[in-house]
Amino acid sequence: MELEIFLSDPIITLTTDFGTSDHLVGSMKGVILNINPAARIVDVNHGVTPFDVLDGALSIANTYKYFPPRTVHIVVVDPGVGTERRPLLVSGEKQYFVAPDNGVLSMIYERESCTVRHIMSEHYFLNPVSPTFHGRDIFAPTAAWLAKAFQTEAFGEVITDFVRFTIPKPKPSAQSVKGVVLRIDAFGNLMTNLTTEDVPAAAAAAGTIKLSVNGKEVNKFVKTFGLGAAGEPVALFGSVGFLEIAVNRGSAARTLGANRGAEVTLDLG
Repeated sequence: MELEIFLSDPIITLTTDFGTSDHLVGSMKGVILNINPAARIVDVNHGVTPFDVLDGALSIANTYKYFPPRTVHIVVVDPGVGTERRPLLVSGEKQYFVAPDNGVLSMIYERESCTVRHIMSEHYFLNPVSPTFHGRDIFAPTAAWLAKAFQTEAFGEVITDFVRFTIPKPKPSAQSVKGVVLRIDAFGNLMTNLTTEDVPAAAAAAGTIKLSVNGKEVNKFVKTFGLGAAGEPVALFGSVGFLEIAVNRGSAARTLGANRGAEVTLDLG
């Protein structure tokens, strides 16, 4: 019975850098529903930083595990659209991903045992295929047809030379751990690549920390945003497990003058 529910009422998610001010996202939804009217379409994020494959990778990696088995995720952050880069169908342990071969699924590859296929079966595509809109003409129809029967082998051959990159890792030394700001959210919170493994438990328990961001210090560790004083930068573990720097009802990015890629130093002394 459970399998029948998934097959008859599939979930397809959309993650793009398209924004919502024009026709792009709506066109993709129309294609999906024309092929598979039973599909439930979920917008994950259309505010990925334009052309930013790392931001897209973080967005889908922080979201996909909360969806049911057999969900099909379309991820289109595709600055190489229309070039020789390949379209991919990736089978994870329980879910599926349709995306360009540019590393946007790198964190999925790190976390899941995946089978990666080069989508080559052009009869599933819209005709003609626009060289500037593969989201509509290749990725959307592939996901819609896939969600009808989940026969992945019909879409193309397995490949092993797909593009992937390593998310920047913290660099520990005897006295410190150096990390970076991975992204800045809509509130101006700085998400770093530091995790619970990098922060001494005693420091977190005591509510103190020695952080330097863009040459400015952050000394208070809290459990949640509202425990910081107004205007005071604080550190906390965010909902996806990374150390974040925030300002209660303010912007840590503006307060600290920090951008993505800014160095973060955790003093262990």
